[in-house]
Amino acid sequence: MNFWFLLLLGLITYWMVQRSVARITTTPVWLLWLVLMTPALIWTGWVAVYGGKAPLPRSLMLLPWIVCPILYWVLVQWGRKPIVSKEPENNQTSQANPIPEPVPLRPIEATEEAQLRNCFSLSTYYLQTIEYKPQAIICRGQLRTKPETAYEKIKENIEGIFGDRFLVIFQEGLNDKPFFVLVPNSQSVKWEKVKPEKLTRPGLALMLLAATLLTTTFVGTRLAGVNFDTLQTDPTVLLKGIPYALTLMFILGVHELGHYFTARRYKIRTTLPYFIPMPFFLGTFGAFIQMRSPVPHRKALFDVSLAGPLAGFIVTVPLLLWGLSHSQIVPLTEDRSGLLNPEALNPKYSILLAIFAKIALGSQLTAQTAIDLHPVAVAACLGLIVTALNLMPVGQLDGGHIIHAMLGQRIAIFIGQIARLLLLLLSLVQPGFFLWAIMLLFIPLMDEPALNDVSELDNKRDILGVFSMALLVLIILPLPQIFAQLLQI
Repeated sequence: MNFWFLLLLGLITYWMVQRSVARITTTPVWLLWLVLMTPALIWTGWVAVYGGKAPLPRSLMLLPWIVCPILYWVLVQWGRKPIVSKEPENNQTSQANPIPEPVPLRPIEATEEAQLRNCFSLSTYYLQTIEYKPQAIICRGQLRTKPETAYEKIKENIEGIFGDRFLVIFQEGLNDKPFFVLVPNSQSVKWEKVKPEKLTRPGLALMLLAATLLTTTFVGTRLAGVNFDTLQTDPTVLLKGIPYALTLMFILGVHELGHYFTARRYKIRTTLPYFIPMPFFLGTFGAFIQMRSPVPHRKALFDVSLAGPLAGFIVTVPLLLWGLSHSQIVPLTEDRSGLLNPEALNPKYSILLAIFAKIALGSQLTAQTAIDLHPVAVAACLGLIVTALNLMPVGQLDGGHIIHAMLGQRIAIFIGQIARLLLLLLSLVQPGFFLWAIMLLFIPLMDEPALNDVSELDNKRDILGVFSMALLVLIILPLPQIFAQLLQI
């Protein structure tokens, strides 16, 4: 009953967020939804674990009501879209508080349409029709050369005539007939006056970093087995949570910095990485960045999307091996052992985790044993799970971007729908993935296209993309029995 109530509440909350603030902020709707749902998730989780045996602590009852509304307001304001106002007529002063409105599409006059047609040559892209939409101009025709050559040439021609008035987008069409789309450039200073956008907020980033360090240390202290009644007499016991906190934040930070520096390499305007503190469960909701300018092409989309999970995975492996080697072996009990139980982890719930556990523990790990994880190993295991969840090929997740860059948006939408269903089925075997499977249902399958969304990747990137999907499978699938016998676990 609690699950169905939570699901209904989640659907209503998501609909309310989508209808109320999605148009005024660039902060992802799923993130705002997650913040609003945090109190309900905490209380439902407490009831599911303890039932009526233990009353809900006063801190867990009141703190979410204080922290979550503040965090929700900060996230909405942080991603608030710039205010756009038209040039005042007759040099009159505009209103003090102009109402946000979409960038209007300036009409294409007859002379300008002739100039636009001249931007398309027979040897690159044979223009056949021009369609005028409320916020776009669609140019359809026949591609006569390589997609990247056609895009660069036509983009150069359009910018030579219209300046920065339009963003030139090259998209896949039906029957393998790509088309060009001209949309108003919201960052154009020639045609529209736009309120300047403050891209980076170092103060906010440092504040969230410090808050997340505190919350993850608090959770790490609990994982270390510290009785919180001793905090009043000996506050130094919090230091026992530092290994978990630093390991988890390091993995998450490297993941986001991989995105950040790769985006900067392609001259994509992007925010600093921001951590999201959470005073329970893992100690954090993770970290994220936002790109505030279009991705130039599918190669850039692929590189930026893969850089985060790949960087995070590279630093996770040595930390995981070290943490596992310093963990304790405990008897395996089926009623307690699982993927998300740090006191009795059964590594066979993940192919890759089982392999790493065998490498680190050797003959100590048998079919009758589980692992009492060291705090560093707990954080590293979470790093593996974060890598896998980000690699899910759904919508705006890193994996969704990767599949989009490899196969195009239409195929990526189809694969995303299949991935949702498969994860839901997998959650029947591994209940720890059930909440994530439900959350994937709220993530849109379609992401924003790159400016040149037609040019395909090279073989090297295709191989890396296949590797990333293989890594996802190795992390989330349980170890087959035949391989468990070979590893003697």
